[in-house]
Amino acid sequence: MDVIVVKQLLNQVLGDDQILQNEPMKNHTLFRIGGNVDFLVQPNSVEQISTLVKLLRDIPYFVIGNGSNLLVCDEGVRSVIIKISNLMSKIEVNGDIIYAEAGAFLSKIASFALNAGLGGFEWAAGIPGTLGGAVLMNAGAYGGEMKDVVISTTYIDENGDILKTSDHNFGYRTSTFEGKKCIIVGSEIRLVPKDKEEIKEYMNDLSDRRRSKQPLEYPSAGSTFKRPDGFFAGKLIDDAGLRGYSIGGAKVSEKHCGFIVNGGNATFDDVMNLIEYVQGKVYEQFGVKLETEVKILR
Repeated sequence: MDVIVVKQLLNQVLGDDQILQNEPMKNHTLFRIGGNVDFLVQPNSVEQISTLVKLLRDIPYFVIGNGSNLLVCDEGVRSVIIKISNLMSKIEVNGDIIYAEAGAFLSKIASFALNAGLGGFEWAAGIPGTLGGAVLMNAGAYGGEMKDVVISTTYIDENGDILKTSDHNFGYRTSTFEGKKCIIVGSEIRLVPKDKEEIKEYMNDLSDRRRSKQPLEYPSAGSTFKRPDGFFAGKLIDDAGLRGYSIGGAKVSEKHCGFIVNGGNATFDDVMNLIEYVQGKVYEQFGVKLETEVKILR
């Protein structure tokens, strides 16, 4: 990839303050792991993203939000990272429908819902991700999922065309957008009127449960593995005797075995080796194949 040519292309759409060159990805993932990317860009509108897609047609690019479910290799990546975050985080409430741009934090959307007296999104308040990633993977917690509330999504296809759909084909940690070269830019969410005190009380209860059961004090990408049919990944890992097991700086959380955390200066290889070790031990003892939920970029 010719970085001079790419920089010229990017400057056709974005200001210099929206372009970071040779940027450490560890600064953009909650795992705090990852080498440098050639370019990290932060568009501020749907139109900018559409134009970028058209200009980058023959150049590799990858889309991220808050990097809450992402593990990046230490060697870095030779591509353009399109980060959809605070510059595209508008939230609007209209009756029982909330429209949020892809960069809006789920916690912020939950706060808007609370202030509007709308229930049904309390479960998302503690998830440290953005709307775009949550729709992409049908994020969920405590019995709630995006599929329960999302009614339409605006996205940009591989040709840079701006489209809208209400057909999400949501499944467990997947959607119609998974594996496709398209970029989610916003969604409409339908909620239900509810007493504000009830909403607040439920959100506080879930927050207390998260703090007591999840290793929020360590960098991580949340739940490392998907839930296998008929089992819980964390219990299988615990039953395999791996609570607290570590390789280098990566460690199976002692608080919740479903989390692999950065216990201190963990490398990409530390995490990958630990993931593979855990998968091997669980399969050896229980015959269950654990699939990763975290996205891996290398």
